[in-house]
Amino acid sequence: MSDSQADARAVVLAVDPGRDKCGLAVVVGERVALRALCPTAEVGLTCRYLLTRYPQAALVVGHGTGAEAVCQHLRQACPQAQIASIEERDSTLQARQLYWSDHPPRGLLRLLPEGMRIPPRPVDDYAAVVLARRYLQRPGALSGP
Repeated sequence: MSDSQADARAVVLAVDPGRDKCGLAVVVGERVALRALCPTAEVGLTCRYLLTRYPQAALVVGHGTGAEAVCQHLRQACPQAQIASIEERDSTLQARQLYWSDHPPRGLLRLLPEGMRIPPRPVDDYAAVVLARRYLQRPGALSGP
């Protein structure tokens, strides 16, 4: 099934907000279609573009650091989009776990306990995946209009 054929109720564009950068993820059903990082100043335009590719997507923003500024950028760039808020608690820890499941540690790094491993790059995009999945798990989150 192509992205354009995906069930409209199962597509989420999630934003993990930050002061300097944001994590973005498009989740289509169970599948992660896109993960990306972008400067906070560009999040509105980036999401506007992504919403043209995934017009049926629910737009979700984590309720944490930088959320207010990110929502302002989104309202300016995507005035028709409805923005849902989602709790961010523990999303960074879950994002690290997702990162390590996609990139298993090698060499001596695998001997470290999981809680002591720090990914070699920002994991805000993985945090956005966590937020999208949380949104999809909420009762009635994607019910029709």
